[in-house]
Amino acid sequence: MKLFVRLTLVVAVLIVSVMAQAQTKTRPVKRIPVRVVVVTTFELGEDTGDIPGEFQAWVERFPLQQKLPFPQGYHALRYNPERQVLGIVTGEGSLRGAASIMALGMDPRFDLTHAYWVVAGIAGIDPVVASVGSAAWAEWIIDRDSSFEIDARDIPADWSTGRIPLGRKRPFEQPAPELDRFGGVSGYHLNPGMVDWAYELTRNVRLDDTKELQAIRARYPDYPNGQKPPFVLKGDETAASAWWMGEHMNTLAQQWVRYWTGGKGVSTTTSMEDCGILQSLSFLAHDKRVRLERVLILRTGSNFTVPAAHDDVAQLLASEAAEDAALSAYIPSLEAAYRVGSPVVYELAGHWDRYRDHLPGAQQ
Repeated sequence: MKLFVRLTLVVAVLIVSVMAQAQTKTRPVKRIPVRVVVVTTFELGEDTGDIPGEFQAWVERFPLQQKLPFPQGYHALRYNPERQVLGIVTGEGSLRGAASIMALGMDPRFDLTHAYWVVAGIAGIDPVVASVGSAAWAEWIIDRDSSFEIDARDIPADWSTGRIPLGRKRPFEQPAPELDRFGGVSGYHLNPGMVDWAYELTRNVRLDDTKELQAIRARYPDYPNGQKPPFVLKGDETAASAWWMGEHMNTLAQQWVRYWTGGKGVSTTTSMEDCGILQSLSFLAHDKRVRLERVLILRTGSNFTVPAAHDDVAQLLASEAAEDAALSAYIPSLEAAYRVGSPVVYELAGHWDRYRDHLPGAQQ
């Protein structure tokens, strides 16, 4: 009899335990609210107190004081609970960018359904359009990797390049394919109203013009826009995993962006991660986890994409081939990314009653 009673009690305890676990699993978990996600791509060491990468200014000055584990991604996350702003380091390159953003988008801890996304990073910059230390808000992000390619030694004499759009037989063959099609994605068109809004909000932000920047510009006398002190502009991006440079590659980037945008885009900056980031955000948007129309991309000029007067492309490669901190305008470009990006984040997060359900800008 005693054994029966004990077994009955054990069974009862087990039943209550299973029911409690089931209720815990079905009970809605309070998720961390996020108003803005600040996306950076690298940090050189610690998040604070050493040689900075793209993340450090946000951590120290915004600040993003709370550290959150993120083992499924590249780098621990940071969060400001008062402003509800989340910061991520994706890792460099399109693959790390895509994987980290997908991992964040699927993380059950966060409510990203109304979040804005601000990518704030450094990039190569075309002296035809702007100077090092300048900051460009992009409307078009055009992928350079997804293509056919013929070695330069095999290019037909009447072709201007050996890079051919997928689905076409010659360089820049018309009509241009759709950006998003069965064979892949060749670029993204961000919400123009959002981009215009961010530009107007920050167009008068003062950017430092150091003696080092002046010395760099002095070596580019044939580029009027490259001679200007750093400024804020709207300028589009050529995204590529290969870190290209030189006059021929620069001309190709200009032509490539014009081709894919129907003449609307102007190639200004070059970086690696943003098509991967946008691909993951696109898939997450399909599942209504994020809103793709709430994405902004800011890139700042850390180095020119062409060699200085009297230099050749091999000399340019040698000067920029070390880690990111060796880039000619590295520190000014980091400062510009924070100084131009942070007013947008402050505005969105600080007036959440205005922006939670209504996009800034004319086109929503």
